[in-house]
Amino acid sequence: MDQATIKAEGLTKRYGDTVALAGIDLEVPAGSILAVLGPNGAGKTTAVRILTTLTAPDSGSAWVAGHDVVHEAAAVQRNIGVTAQDATVDELLTGRQNLVMVGRLSGLRRADATSRAVELLDQFDLTDAADRLLKGYSGGMRRRLDLAAGLVTRPPVLFLDEPTTGLDPTSRVRMWEVIRALVTEGVTLLLTTQYLDEADELADRIVVIDHGRVIADGTSGELKSDTGGARLEVTLSSPAAGAAAALGPFVSGDVHVSHDGRRLRAPVRSATGLATTVVRALDSAGIAVDDVEVHQPSLDDVFFALTGHPTVEPETDEDGDAGDDTGADDRDARSLPVSVVGRSEART
Repeated sequence: MDQATIKAEGLTKRYGDTVALAGIDLEVPAGSILAVLGPNGAGKTTAVRILTTLTAPDSGSAWVAGHDVVHEAAAVQRNIGVTAQDATVDELLTGRQNLVMVGRLSGLRRADATSRAVELLDQFDLTDAADRLLKGYSGGMRRRLDLAAGLVTRPPVLFLDEPTTGLDPTSRVRMWEVIRALVTEGVTLLLTTQYLDEADELADRIVVIDHGRVIADGTSGELKSDTGGARLEVTLSSPAAGAAAALGPFVSGDVHVSHDGRRLRAPVRSATGLATTVVRALDSAGIAVDDVEVHQPSLDDVFFALTGHPTVEPETDEDGDAGDDTGADDRDARSLPVSVVGRSEART
């Protein structure tokens, strides 16, 4: 395979009559972040389960850190960390005890596990809370500790499933800083998220999946550009019959007028100073203006245009099936290292 750290070609997966994946391709270069978006049931979780060796594909191929996820599953597991949507740390242990436990279950000697725990507690700004029981941690602190647990073995590849779900805005920004720092250190990340601003803020590239297929792949800027140009919105002081015609030279499509005649919208090819130019043109036509705004397309616009959904929905056990499917082709989670599975599996 080439230099992509994560790569998938033609992955398919069915659960009975439900098509979870219908042939998806993914590629994540080393040291970059790929955000995977899609409506609930689109196939995101199934794709991640295949890439982390928890589920075998029906067809297609995938490689992580140079290893085939089906034929070299153990090698893949040694090179990845996985942080699930629900925290997998033990609230009856302290932060330090959790990280030492993960290290020991991952095969580290006690001294090495203890030393690594100290490093991670410092890195994630949890040193002051290191010896407090987790049941006294805030949601943001738990998520940071959960991410730290996935990094005990220093994996070069990290899968994050909705890493900031349920966090307050301050904790989300703090987690973003941690994720950026990991990439700076050379870690390759694939994350799923229900927050479009998070994908916009963090991802080098974004993949949108719907009905088990990749329907868009590109940078945030490329996806926004493909969706369409900017949008002009004008609010008049009072309705004016000639307003739409006055906007004609500056717009690239039809001018839509609200029922009360005061608000006008139209697509435009955004240009520096456009708002000022529009105000002057309307003033020359004797039309009083309250407000003029030029809106650039957002990822929300992209997502709606591609899927028909106004935003990403919180993920459930996905694809109508995957969370409950325990068919013979799924990996036994008890065979995976603790950095891949939750603590309940690791204790089995």
